[in-house]
Amino acid sequence: MVRIEGTLEELRELFVEGVKDEARKVAKKAGKSIVKKTVKKTVSAWQRYMKNKKNQVKFKSGSKKGRLDLKKMAIAYRKTPAGKKAKR
Repeated sequence: MVRIEGTLEELRELFVEGVKDEARKVAKKAGKSIVKKTVKKTVSAWQRYMKNKKNQVKFKSGSKKGRLDLKKMAIAYRKTPAGKKAKR
């Protein structure tokens, strides 16, 4: 049995460094210089709706010509099945 002395923070740092070294070794064996963890963010129904419809709903006249009319978009979204399910 090995006895290790030190504070909890020092032990955590040693553990994290050991994990990083192991990850580098595995990456090197695989032929990659850096290990990247990809995290996919989920896209909400509102975001999908905005992406698909943003060019269809715009101000047509006045000083805001060409800008999105978010009030119209929100009203139209609430009429969709996904909008009816969404919390308000």
